[in-house]
Amino acid sequence: MKQDQTINEHVQVLIIGSGPAGYTAAIYAARAGLKPVLYTGAEPGGQLTITTDVENYPGYPEGVTGPQMMVEFQKQAERFDTDVRYGVVTAVNFSGWPHEVTIDGKNKLLANAVIISTGASAKWLGLADENRLNGQGVSACAVCDGFFFKGQDVAVVGAGDTAAEEASYLSKLANKVYMIVRRNEMRASKIMQQRIFSAENIEILWNTETEKLIGEHQLESIIVKNNKTKEKKVLNVTGFFVAIGHKPNTEIFDSILDLDESGYIITIPGSSKTKIPGIFATGDAQDRIYRQAVTAAGSGCMGALDAERFLAEKELELAEVSQK
Repeated sequence: MKQDQTINEHVQVLIIGSGPAGYTAAIYAARAGLKPVLYTGAEPGGQLTITTDVENYPGYPEGVTGPQMMVEFQKQAERFDTDVRYGVVTAVNFSGWPHEVTIDGKNKLLANAVIISTGASAKWLGLADENRLNGQGVSACAVCDGFFFKGQDVAVVGAGDTAAEEASYLSKLANKVYMIVRRNEMRASKIMQQRIFSAENIEILWNTETEKLIGEHQLESIIVKNNKTKEKKVLNVTGFFVAIGHKPNTEIFDSILDLDESGYIITIPGSSKTKIPGIFATGDAQDRIYRQAVTAAGSGCMGALDAERFLAEKELELAEVSQK
C-alpha cells in the first residue's frame, strides 16, 4: 500500500471505501481487468476493524477477528493488482464524464466509473468508556455479537424498531435483557412492541438513561438513572448494545446523488446503479436493512459487475461516435 502523491490521474474504476463491499468490488473489478484504484477512507477496513470476533461469515469455521478478515480481503484484492491507497475522498464532481474526485482536499483524479463503498457508522451515546470497551462487552450489532453473551444478562439502549429487533434477538440467547428507553413510550412499530412485551426475559426500563459503563478490561456492569425520579441503580450486565441507529457515511454525496431521509444512497432496485450513469453504490452506504458483512460483500460484487457492463457499453458508444 502506498501514500498517494498523484495529481490529475485518470483511472478506469475508482472504489471509495475499504470494507467488505469495497474490497469485494475491487476483487471482481481487478479480475475483469479494470485496474481498480481503491482509497481506504479514514478507517481502513471499515466497521469490521472494531469487531472482535466474526463467527457468521461463511468460510471461517473457527471464526475470525474483524481486523484479520479485512487484512485477508485486502490481500486478495491486491493479489489481482488492485491499487490500494491510503486517502480520503473529500469532494466529488459528477456533473460530467469522466467523473472528478478530490483526495485529501488536494489531489484530483478522473474516473470512468466510481463505486461508492463508504459504509455507515453506528450512532453512539458518547459515554466516557464506550469506545474503550467497544468489542469488550459494548457493541452496536446484536446479530454480530449476541452469540458471545449466551446465558448472560445484557442491556439494549434504544426505543425504535432496531432496538426492539436487537432485544428480541438477544432474548433468545441471553438470560435477561434490559431495554433502556429514554422516554415513557417506544417508537417501535406495534408488532415489534408486542414482541417485546410478550418476551418473559425482557424488562423495559422506562424514562431511563445510561450514566456510566463499569469494567477495567471487560464490561462488568452499568449505572442507569431514571430521568424522572433521579433514582440510580447498577445493572450487572456483561453486554451493552447501543441501538439508536446508524449514520451512512454519505455527506459528500448530498445534493449530488439521491439520498433517503436517513442519508442512505438510493439505488435502482436490484442493482447498485445510482441516478448518475457510471456511479454505483454498495454496502452499508445504501443498505439500511441488513447491514451485514456478507450482504455488503454481495453488493460489492454487484457494483463491480454493474461498473464492468457500464464501461463496456461506454466503450461501444465512444467507438460508434468516433466512426461517424
